[in-house]
Amino acid sequence: MSTGAAVMAPTDSVASSAVPIEAPICWTACSTALAAPVSCSPTPTRARLDCGTKVAACDDAVVPVSVVFISDTHVPKRARDLPHSLWSEIESADVVVHAGDWVDMAMFDELEGRARRLVGVCGNNDHGALRERLPAVARVELGGVRFAVVHETGDAAGRERRCAQRFPDVDVLVFGHSHIPWDTTTATGLRLLNPGSPTDRRRQPYGTYLTAVACDGRLTDVVLHPVPARRPAR
Repeated sequence: MSTGAAVMAPTDSVASSAVPIEAPICWTACSTALAAPVSCSPTPTRARLDCGTKVAACDDAVVPVSVVFISDTHVPKRARDLPHSLWSEIESADVVVHAGDWVDMAMFDELEGRARRLVGVCGNNDHGALRERLPAVARVELGGVRFAVVHETGDAAGRERRCAQRFPDVDVLVFGHSHIPWDTTTATGLRLLNPGSPTDRRRQPYGTYLTAVACDGRLTDVVLHPVPARRPAR
């Protein structure tokens, strides 16, 4: 069961700035099978300090970890590229988490090159080299927060119960597939996050991605960023 009341996104306008999520935000999700549990933490492209690491210049300081969550980018099938605003977030964040459906190896290579640290999984539309390089489930600890990442979690009905049973030792489960933002917390305290898709909004009013900060075992400043629809070229 989830805590709080569901919040629906506005359907008649696109916000001009980032929109904080007030958990839980429950939008429609589609039905698929839950990915098999596999433990894997991709190697970071560049070393980063996680929260809890003491800073020499200030013994009492801890370093927060800024995280960008994306999924279902589908480049170049659904868009030529990621939005410029998202690339800016990716390049400034400490860690980027991708919940699958990259579709093209070129997107993986570019993200790996431009992100300071990349954590990702394969989706149902990822084949060949992508499936060889990426796990079905990734696990990583950032800022004292234990994350797991999968692409599919199955039908929305019963999702929280199933995920809580499958990931009892995780604080936050990041998933994708539906292209629809989701933020709920299970009775066991597991937080479920779906950033939506920045390139293929489906039934949503706009594309989306998430940013947050992990520090001292807590995930804070969780923000849902809308991506306005691109105007057709004249």
